[in-house]
Amino acid sequence: MRHRFKYRRPLLKLSGEMLGGPAAQGLHRETLQSLARQIADLRRAGVELALVVGGGNIFRGHRNDVPEISKPAADDMGMLATLINALALREYIAAEGAPCTVLSALEAPKIADRFTVRRARELLAQGHALILAGGTGNPFFTTDTAAALRAAELGADVLLKATNVEGVYSKDPRTHPDAVLYRNLDFQTVIANNLAVMDTSAVALCRDANIPIAVFNLLRPRAIAAILRGQRIGTLVQGNPKQ
Repeated sequence: MRHRFKYRRPLLKLSGEMLGGPAAQGLHRETLQSLARQIADLRRAGVELALVVGGGNIFRGHRNDVPEISKPAADDMGMLATLINALALREYIAAEGAPCTVLSALEAPKIADRFTVRRARELLAQGHALILAGGTGNPFFTTDTAAALRAAELGADVLLKATNVEGVYSKDPRTHPDAVLYRNLDFQTVIANNLAVMDTSAVALCRDANIPIAVFNLLRPRAIAAILRGQRIGTLVQGNPKQ
């Protein structure tokens, strides 16, 4: 199956809310099972897959409204939440029979190895799926930025941004029925128009590293495999929108 994939080393950016299922909170068993099956199947097919997980189903630092909790502390709490999600997802992937390792930007030696580029590349070459937790390990940076950074460090050939809508729209399709779905965009258009793809810093990182961003609906059956095979699902952001 190896020759069938257009992209062989993707990085999947997964929000914590997606792991929370319909309620976008806590951990949703059916969502975790479905995602784990897809990841295990792709890993067995030779895809070198890494994931960056968010923590919004547990705690989001930038939504902290408690004045006694400082911004750096809130961001640290959010990064710890990503580690909880990573450990849970690892167990589901392991249950599907695929080797999976959690690497963390935060020091948590009892439960996860420390992220280094060398170690991550070694594990990918050895057939492991990687779950990258702890954001960048620093406050004031989102997991979007962490995903773009890790994609560049690992030489990813595409960044997959999982959402619960079909792609990037001209406006929120959940409240505007006339919203237009963009199939192709270039990096500069996304940045100039502040389109809801990823944080501006993350988009700029992908632009500079020449890594396309595929924004898609994770709830669509087998969407990840379809994109990796080159099917046009959702929105593709790249240097030249006509590519």
